[in-house]
Amino acid sequence: MTECHIPALRRGRPYESLDKANVVDFRSGAALATVSQVNAGIIRKDLARVGEARAALKKFSVAQLIDICARAGDRFVNGNLPIGDKGQTQSPQHYLETLSATSGLPHVMVRRNMNKIHQALTNMGKVLNGLTRGLDLSVLDNGVGEQNGARVCYYAATESLGLVMPSNSPAVNSLWLPAIPLKIPVIIKPGKDEPWTPYRLIQAFIAAGCPAEAFGFYPTDHEGAGEILRSCGRALIFGDKSTTQQYAANPAIQIHGPGYSKILIADDEIEHWPEFIDVIVSAISDNGGRSCINASTVVVPKYAAQIADALAKKLGPIAPTAPEDENARLSGFANIKMADYIDGAIEEGLQTSGATEVTSKYRNGQRKVQHNGATYLRPTIVLCESFAHPLANREFLFPYASVVQMPQSEMLKQIGPSLAVTIITKNRQLIAQAVECPLIDRLNIGPISTMNVSWDQPHEGNMFEFLYKRRSLEMSPS
Repeated sequence: MTECHIPALRRGRPYESLDKANVVDFRSGAALATVSQVNAGIIRKDLARVGEARAALKKFSVAQLIDICARAGDRFVNGNLPIGDKGQTQSPQHYLETLSATSGLPHVMVRRNMNKIHQALTNMGKVLNGLTRGLDLSVLDNGVGEQNGARVCYYAATESLGLVMPSNSPAVNSLWLPAIPLKIPVIIKPGKDEPWTPYRLIQAFIAAGCPAEAFGFYPTDHEGAGEILRSCGRALIFGDKSTTQQYAANPAIQIHGPGYSKILIADDEIEHWPEFIDVIVSAISDNGGRSCINASTVVVPKYAAQIADALAKKLGPIAPTAPEDENARLSGFANIKMADYIDGAIEEGLQTSGATEVTSKYRNGQRKVQHNGATYLRPTIVLCESFAHPLANREFLFPYASVVQMPQSEMLKQIGPSLAVTIITKNRQLIAQAVECPLIDRLNIGPISTMNVSWDQPHEGNMFEFLYKRRSLEMSPS
């Protein structure tokens, strides 16, 4: 793979900085790109002119921008797009291989993430219909209109959307895509090991006819990230609890931290638990366990030991393979310290009574392993006696889940905040209680994987309601 220089993009224009950082192959350590780094002062200066970017997007109708999204989706998946500022281009296969080499994701998972982004872009009309609950989108072009026979008025709550992105999964970029057809410029700090996806998406949008000034791409440090979060009227931040909790009280910042997603099996369906094992395995392990909607806890009223053993029998033997293997199910860790931390946290938790790892007898080796120069964590299922155990409600960046037994009457009281919950039941009273439960963001009823995402329903926050506000309006008949 040829090393390239990835510039910052200031209002869509390439900017080469004297300060650069390397993005490396996580196996060999070879530099695959140098990335220009910018400081908080540059970001602050550019944000003073972000109104120009907003004005450039407002020249388009929402319908035109939806068409641009569809064309961008095709270019993202199929096109040769500019990479860097030296006239180089990047093919889809080059993007796939490079992202795999720096993130640890095997090729098959990168391809699936590419397809998720493509589907989000090509289904943008459905996405916006779901986000706006069927609003006539021309209202956003005119500012006023009618909905269900009533006059409505919406205005943008911000001139830009700031994004402090992670490196763990490319498809997370699909969360910010609706901002463009909603006519809000994006200011992106890419993940340290994953500049590839947001940069390629920007180039795809520009190639599809979107104004370049709608995009800011700012590889930066902690201070620069803080400037984006402070100075953009709305922002998204991704990270673990220690990173995101300081912004929890700020309504202008949408937090995307651990999901603590769960699967619950109720009394009326628990006797059929063997029928649900494959769905649960999928929820735990799809995308290498790196998604916030991967199930990390399974809650059952009985048969916890048998269910944990059945999951362990399916997941325990899974081992690292070559990144090119189409059956690869594990991702390597670009940050070895993260793998060390996770492995240590699980081992420490197992020292506390009330938890047993069930996968160890099916794994034939250690949890943390080396394969072809890379570090991997093999799937881990832990049987916990109660939710009070430190491993019972944890989430890690690999296929991990606890299995906890408790009475059905206690489940919704004890699960805690949960991004996605699948509840397997036909009990109408319990379904009604789950619908009312304020701890659940996305609810699946029946044997549906927590990883299942519908384009017409947001699974984590509503971008339209985050970026726009409704205003009361009266107009004189004259």
